[in-house]
Amino acid sequence: MPNMYFALLHSSHEGHGGIANFLIEHLGKFGEFIDSGILHSFYDTLKIIPFLFLTYLLMEFIEHKAGDKTIEFMKKSGSLGPLIGGTVGALPQCGFSSVASNLYTGRIITAGTLVAVFLSTSDEMLPLLISNSEIKTRTIIFILVYKIAVAIASGFAIDLALKLMKKDKPEINIDEICDNDDCHCEKGIVYSSIHHTLNIAVFILISSLIINSAIFFIGQDNLVRIMYNKPFISHLIAALFGLIPNCAASVALTEFYTSGFITLGTMLSGLFSGAGVGLLVLFRMNKHQKANAAIVGILVGIGIIFGLIADIDAIRALVS
Repeated sequence: MPNMYFALLHSSHEGHGGIANFLIEHLGKFGEFIDSGILHSFYDTLKIIPFLFLTYLLMEFIEHKAGDKTIEFMKKSGSLGPLIGGTVGALPQCGFSSVASNLYTGRIITAGTLVAVFLSTSDEMLPLLISNSEIKTRTIIFILVYKIAVAIASGFAIDLALKLMKKDKPEINIDEICDNDDCHCEKGIVYSSIHHTLNIAVFILISSLIINSAIFFIGQDNLVRIMYNKPFISHLIAALFGLIPNCAASVALTEFYTSGFITLGTMLSGLFSGAGVGLLVLFRMNKHQKANAAIVGILVGIGIIFGLIADIDAIRALVS
């Protein structure tokens, strides 16, 4: 079964270019919409399913099988969460932010760890930069190190602030996910994991269809005009644009940068706030909406501040 899934995923990726060309050639603008608005949504959802299932399976195992010792170990190791999350989150994949959202909902990881993951993840940014021969290696290294450093530092700062405010990490509560999702846990951990996975996958698919369609009709050219050569305003717009819970945001921002339409710092403002589908999963699964909104505000604020810092002349000279 896993081999069949990955074969399907690979074939869908390999054949996507041919399908897109066929649709555009025969259907014109409508074919472009089918490709950008619909097929990309299905493909993005397909990629995320293995991450969702394995996460829910792990959490169900912890809840039903692992016992108190495993939970106690997670509590003790949680203080290093931002370091681990900020580093692992930088890997070029689209699923870890959704994993982090689920783990945070179950209070297995801290708010600082979640933010560290969100800040460091960049979806499609790294492969796009590497594939562009005009982007220097030291620029790519700077972007990765800068994002990881900011992510880790911000994560530790958030956890420290919450501790000083006497808002320590709550008790681990994996049951909250089940309470929000009516998963029929009594039928076993596999059934429950599949139920959670399908539930959130459908939610992601519907949201992606809406988002990709909106981006298609707005047009990337219009977005470029809004952000081009406008200090601070461009960083604010990029940070807000990065919140779009879809890899299309990271792709667009990276392409804008490599094409010379926006600065390095503007791109980073959007990539810092961009958490991929992690934000969708967070708002869908975590019932504490004020905390969710605060996390979004933190992402935007950090994105603007450290995007502006990255555009300081001394730093731009270092990486150019």
